[in-house]
Amino acid sequence: MRRVLLYILIITTGIAFLGRLFYLQVVDTSFALRSQNNAIKVVYDYPQRGYIYDRNGELMVSNQPSYDVMVIPRNLKPFDTTEFCKILSLSPEQLGKKLDKAKIYSPMLPSVVVPQLTKGEYAYLQEKMRKYEGFYIQKRSLRDYQVDHSANVLGYISEVNQKTVNDNPYYISGDLMGRQGVEQQYEELLRGVKGVKHIQKDRFNRDIGPYKDGIYDTLPEKGKDITISIDAALQAYGEQLMENKRGGIVAIEPSSGEILSLVTAPSYDPAKLVGRKRSENFTKLWYDTIAQPLYDRGLLAEYPPGSPFKTMNALIGLQEGVVDTDDTFSCNHGYSYGRGRKMGCHAHRSPLDMVPGIANSCNAYFANVYRRIIEKYPTPQEGIDTWNAHLKSFGLGDYLGNDLQNGRPGKIPDSEYYNRIYNYPTYKWYSTATLSNAIGQGEVLLTPIQLANMTATIANRGWFYTPHLLKEVEGQNIKNEKFTVKNHTTIDPQNFIPVVEGMHQVYTNGTASSLRIPGIEIAGKTGTAENFTRIDGKRTQLTDHSIFVAFAPVNDPKIAIAVFVENGYWGSRYAGRIASLMIEKYIRGNITRTDMEDWILSHSLEEEYAKPLSGEPFIINR
Repeated sequence: MRRVLLYILIITTGIAFLGRLFYLQVVDTSFALRSQNNAIKVVYDYPQRGYIYDRNGELMVSNQPSYDVMVIPRNLKPFDTTEFCKILSLSPEQLGKKLDKAKIYSPMLPSVVVPQLTKGEYAYLQEKMRKYEGFYIQKRSLRDYQVDHSANVLGYISEVNQKTVNDNPYYISGDLMGRQGVEQQYEELLRGVKGVKHIQKDRFNRDIGPYKDGIYDTLPEKGKDITISIDAALQAYGEQLMENKRGGIVAIEPSSGEILSLVTAPSYDPAKLVGRKRSENFTKLWYDTIAQPLYDRGLLAEYPPGSPFKTMNALIGLQEGVVDTDDTFSCNHGYSYGRGRKMGCHAHRSPLDMVPGIANSCNAYFANVYRRIIEKYPTPQEGIDTWNAHLKSFGLGDYLGNDLQNGRPGKIPDSEYYNRIYNYPTYKWYSTATLSNAIGQGEVLLTPIQLANMTATIANRGWFYTPHLLKEVEGQNIKNEKFTVKNHTTIDPQNFIPVVEGMHQVYTNGTASSLRIPGIEIAGKTGTAENFTRIDGKRTQLTDHSIFVAFAPVNDPKIAIAVFVENGYWGSRYAGRIASLMIEKYIRGNITRTDMEDWILSHSLEEEYAKPLSGEPFIINR
């Protein structure tokens, strides 16, 4: 029995050893990979990033050479740290931190020590690299901005973080990728494909040539060139007009949904986020919490839309059959309702029907129309939800789905919202409780791009394409169904006729008659929106926002535009002038209303923006 047990033990042990040898030599390849990593150095050949052109073929973004100092910690040999730090303008402490970080990332993989050397630094260091074993220089390309505007549209590139490296196997530590704007949204098109070289090393860790004659090596593939819908000249002009002001401009081509201009103010020169000072400059921009140059007001700022929103209530009133174009309403400097409350209005002739009601922006007219919409139904809840559904069909109160990653939905309230606010059913609420919606105040909030798209939809008499920036890739038109399918509203086309005429009369004999551009028929709408903030914990009313929307020409629209100027007093003062100038710039290419241009360029709102800090009084427009 003992002999049998001994044989069993010997056989079992032999099988265990053979199984382990089989696993180590055949199944487990980790040791082979470690051996290969010791004998083969992998070097990446970074491709040129794709160029970015504007809609007219103007080059906006190209590339420039850049050189990164890389390190493979495992290959480091003792070196003169004092000389090395002097060449790279580093302190020994900074170098030590960078090397420690590289070791934590991977002792065997390359990490960036100093990014983006200048040509002079590269030339000087290249001569001495033989003295610093374990370091090498990696050639890359940085962005070279051919324009000093459109930073919010274009975005920038920066080094990937560890989360990106963990989540995406394409990237390794030190790689660059697009951040914000077009650079981020179309990163996979623009970045290209890295080339890879495998270098054989001898037992002394010296390079001895391509591994297996380079059969595993690949060449880099240049990124794709893209054309965006932005008109660079119009964009530059918009940013010029918005100097010393805050707000946003969005211009859209109604027939295609292509974004012609997307201005946020204040902005910055995109070249500031290139090179070794990128981090320092970004920090300054990030911590400017007052002007907020990194905040894209065209996509993110949610404002009360003011009087341009009256066009929506006119359309809904016609569609719901609660008003026709001949119905008139009186205005005695406003609209009185419930317990002595009054919605004020400026002086104009009275009574008014729809077309002059729009042209003269009569608050009383639209208060009556709004009440009729809500009160058509048995309960205000049903009325509000019907009103809400019409507005949602214009893309309001939700993300438009444009091809930039950031955006806000705005707000179009519904019955659930008001039931919660008024604690229904404990307390009942009626149409007068939400009357400020009639004039684009109250709970209604829109972003500039939503307001521009709303205007483009009116220009198209009831339909729109989703706004977008990408126009062509490598010279080929995009075929993204998301941007080539018409979105139809719930409003019948014939109901747009009087609204368009009312907007046209805003320019011919209404609130924007002083802003006419000779030879261009424009339809527009002025707007003034109340503006509140909290100062020392107290809700304080600031100077009103200036708002304007327009499209032109009236019967063959080429451009639809929305302009918001924060603290701009009233609609025609700042926003109206800017919108008219932008329209003429796009359609004609030159400016004939130089009087308006001179006024805008010579007027600043910086003192207005300083008032919350200075304590000076605000101008409350009524």
